[in-house]
Amino acid sequence: MKTRVVILAGGEGTRLGVLTTKRTKPAVPFGGKYRIIDFALSNCVNSNLFDVMILAQYRPHSLIEHIGSGSPWDLNRDFTGGVRIYSPYRARGSNWYLGTADAVQQNFRFIKRGNPDLVVILSGDHIYKMDYSPMIRQHLATRADLTIGTITVPLEEASRFGIITADADGRVVSFTEKPAHPTSNLVNMGVYVFSLRVLNEVLWRDHQLKDSSHDFGKDIIPRMIASGSAVFTYPFHGYWIDVGTIESYWQAHMDLLPPKPSFDLYDRSWVIHTKTEERPPASIHRDATVVDSLICDGCQIESGAVVTRSVLSPGVIVKSGAMVRNSILLTDAVAGEGSVICNAVLDKRAVIGRGCQIGNGYPDLISIAMIGREAVIPDGMVIEGGGRIGTDVIPSDFPAQTVKAGEYIQTRRLPYEI
Repeated sequence: MKTRVVILAGGEGTRLGVLTTKRTKPAVPFGGKYRIIDFALSNCVNSNLFDVMILAQYRPHSLIEHIGSGSPWDLNRDFTGGVRIYSPYRARGSNWYLGTADAVQQNFRFIKRGNPDLVVILSGDHIYKMDYSPMIRQHLATRADLTIGTITVPLEEASRFGIITADADGRVVSFTEKPAHPTSNLVNMGVYVFSLRVLNEVLWRDHQLKDSSHDFGKDIIPRMIASGSAVFTYPFHGYWIDVGTIESYWQAHMDLLPPKPSFDLYDRSWVIHTKTEERPPASIHRDATVVDSLICDGCQIESGAVVTRSVLSPGVIVKSGAMVRNSILLTDAVAGEGSVICNAVLDKRAVIGRGCQIGNGYPDLISIAMIGREAVIPDGMVIEGGGRIGTDVIPSDFPAQTVKAGEYIQTRRLPYEI
C-alpha cells in the first residue's frame, strides 16, 4: 500500500502578527530550536511515511531554507520518496492558491505521479505527536471515502474549528466550518486520509464549481457528507494545538514548561527532528536564576538576571539584572540590562535596551506584547501588554516613550534603506 503525504504549508498566518511578516506560519520558530512544521514532518517519519510533498505559497524562503534536502528527517531520498516543496506558479488557467483544496488540485499531477494508493493531507501549523498508521489502517478497514482526524476541545474555543457530529460508528453526519455558536466540541484536526481515486474525483468536481471557495473545510467535506460519501472520524486523544493566534502560540510554549508540562519534547520514542546549527553551550553566570524554563545552546544569562517560565532560543542574551518571565525569546534576541520582559514574544535578533518594561507584570493578565524581527528598542521604553512593534523598527521610529496596549509601531524607513 503506497501512501503519499501532502503538507499544506502556505498559510500567511496574519493572526500571528509580526511573527509572520517575513515568513510563512509553518516556518515560525517554536520551542527554542524547532519550526512549527517540524512536528508534522516528524510525525510522518515516526509513522514510517517517507514520501512527502510540501505545498508552499506565502513567503516560502525561510521554509525552503529550513527544509533543505530533508536530511534531518531522513527525507533526502531520490527513488523511495523523500521531501519535495512546491510553490504556485503562473500558468495558463492557473493562479495563486484560492483555498486548501485548490492548492492540492493545482498540484495534483505531481501528487498522482507514481500512482500512490492513499493520500494523507496534513496542516503544517499544528503542534502534536501522532502516529498516522492506525488512522490509515482504520481508513482501509472501514472502506471510507475520507477519514478525518478529530479531537475534543473546550466548547468556548470550538468556534475556531470545523465542528463534527458523528454517529455511534464514527460516521460523520454533519460538518460545520467555524460556526459562531458551536453545538459540539468535536473538531476537525486538519488531518485527512483519502484514496487517490476519491481525492481526484472530489477535487475535480470542486474545481468546476465557480461559486466554491475551494477549501476542504468549507466546501469539500460538507459536500461529501451531503452526497452520502463514507466519511469517518478517527479520534485522537493526545496533545494537539493550532498555534494560529498569538495567545495559542504563547500558551503552547507555556505547555512545554515544568513543573507539569502538557507536551513532552524529551520523549525518546517519538523524536521531534529539526535542522540544527552549531552553538556553544549555554552559559549561566554567577547569581543568575533560571526557574522552570527551556534554555537552548548559545544562550548567555548574565549575573543577577532572572528567567522564569520562559523559552529561550539559541543565542539569546539576558543582560545583568534583567528579568524575563512567561515569555518567548527567539534566536539571538537580547534582553537589555535591568529590563523587565513579561508575557511577551521577541522575534529573532530583537534587541531590548537598558531599563525597559516590555509587557504587563501580572501573570494572570494575558495580553501578549510582540517585538518584531530585528527591532531595536531604545533604553527606558515602556511597551504595555498588547503593544506591537513591527520588524526592523529602530529607536527613531518611536514617537513617545510608551507604547500602549493595541498600539502598533512600524518602521518609517523605505525597504531599500533596511
